[in-house]
Amino acid sequence: MLIFPAIDLRDGQVVRLQQGDYDRMTVYSSDPVETAKGFVYAGAACLHVVDLDGARDGSPKNREAIQALCKLPLDIEVGGGIRDERTIKEYLKMGVKRVILGSIAVEDFAFTERMGKRYGDRLAAGVDVKDGKVAIHGWTNVSDLEGFAFCQQLRDAGISTVIYTDISKDGLLQGTNLEAYKQLQAIKGLNVIASGGISFEEELIALRDLNGYGAIIGKALYDGKLSLKRALDIAKGEN
Repeated sequence: MLIFPAIDLRDGQVVRLQQGDYDRMTVYSSDPVETAKGFVYAGAACLHVVDLDGARDGSPKNREAIQALCKLPLDIEVGGGIRDERTIKEYLKMGVKRVILGSIAVEDFAFTERMGKRYGDRLAAGVDVKDGKVAIHGWTNVSDLEGFAFCQQLRDAGISTVIYTDISKDGLLQGTNLEAYKQLQAIKGLNVIASGGISFEEELIALRDLNGYGAIIGKALYDGKLSLKRALDIAKGEN
């Protein structure tokens, strides 16, 4: 299982939101590169980056910070405000390993399907779910789409990797929605990256034993609730 420490960017700073609420934000660092270097030192090989300004406003806003992060020895996936092929190409040229489509996957599924066929595993979809329904635009709007069914639809469209976040769990350090990930494992051919509220070693063990593809850890790292080195060891098979 892959472990993705998370860097959420707002105005070039490393921040975390509670349940996607931009008014409940904690700033952890003004230097994303130094934060990421700490992850590299701990042994991380992957990094999950979200441009929060981009997610809310509809176009990338933190390109400079992301470009600097791409110079580090990390496989970086980036999401937030990616709504056209030009931005996908820009990020891939920059050195991003995988580009994450969010709101556009809901609003223009035909575009998502075309991009999935064109870019294959260099593309993923972020499925952010609130009360079972997919939320978009930085989690500010909730659609009528059912989360699990949408994940199946994405797989059928050629999107093999999904970052699934239960918004109700995100940023609270009270645990993740393990039941959702058990259900998602039934979707054959879909790589599921768990996100939102992962706070305990037991959860990482459970996700690994479910043959989960990956897990994103954010606030639990920043607040010292989880050790990144320990999380990486668990992902490799240690209990």
